[in-house]
Amino acid sequence: MVKITAAEVSKLRKSTGAGMMACKKALVEAEGDFDKAIEILRKNGLKNVAKRDDNETSEGVTIAKINDDATSGVIVSLNCETEPVTNTDQFVALKEAIENVALNSNTKEELLAQTVNGKTISEMIDDIRIAIQENINVAQYARIDAPFIGGYTHGGKISAVVGLNQKNEEVGKDLAMQVASMNPTSLSYKDLDPTYVANETEARIVAIKKDNEELARLGKPLKNIPQFISRSQLSDEVIAQAEENIKAELKAEGKPEAIFDKIVPGKLQRFISDNTSLDKEQCLLDQDFIKDEKKTVQDYVSASNVEIIGFKRVSLS
Repeated sequence: MVKITAAEVSKLRKSTGAGMMACKKALVEAEGDFDKAIEILRKNGLKNVAKRDDNETSEGVTIAKINDDATSGVIVSLNCETEPVTNTDQFVALKEAIENVALNSNTKEELLAQTVNGKTISEMIDDIRIAIQENINVAQYARIDAPFIGGYTHGGKISAVVGLNQKNEEVGKDLAMQVASMNPTSLSYKDLDPTYVANETEARIVAIKKDNEELARLGKPLKNIPQFISRSQLSDEVIAQAEENIKAELKAEGKPEAIFDKIVPGKLQRFISDNTSLDKEQCLLDQDFIKDEKKTVQDYVSASNVEIIGFKRVSLS
């Protein structure tokens, strides 16, 4: 039997972060072979930590990395189970390693295969999982390439990048902030799937009717039940009918037709606003601009003379 010294155990412990007894046992099993002992510790550690693979990882950090020319942007969420782990030396080193190589990849798999100081990102994640005994993973990865990229990270918990057709740092940052804050899922209502819109309309109407039953019981004002929820549903025929309905209401109220032209546009705009709730929630260009809610994002973009090529967002939740 090979004799294992305290110095050898200490060296292995310092190198791997494993416990003293685990290091001694690994060295004995490896017959004093240091590299083999490291591999044994790794295999044993991964077996133990694999039991945590299904544990929720809602803590961690998000990373936004943009190249020097601002033509490529990558965002990553590095997740863990508990917030204190994010302050450990190992986790900070892993975050920095990912930042250094993030732009060298086009997919999450390519990122995990990137090598830093002789180890892949995937191996670095395994090492910290073993040392800390916590589930750690790159949960989300996204990349965007465009003539100009704007980025924004909020509190280390949400990161967003937006691609524009030309350089405009202020607009790029503003729009990235919009994406981070409002979490749009598509660029425009024109991109929404008709079946999804139809199903969502039905579900929302049912939900509002149920809410109104409770509001009525409490004697509170009822919520408006929309006919539609997206501009994609407001055909020329629907708009024309809405205009006719508005004019009929004005006539019933005794308003002179001579002033209809001053009243109808505002009421028609209100009709559109009341029936496009889905667009405001999920479509970037149709959302209210967070820096000036009197404008839509489309208004802001048009005034800035830029075009949005695309956007990406990652968050811990």
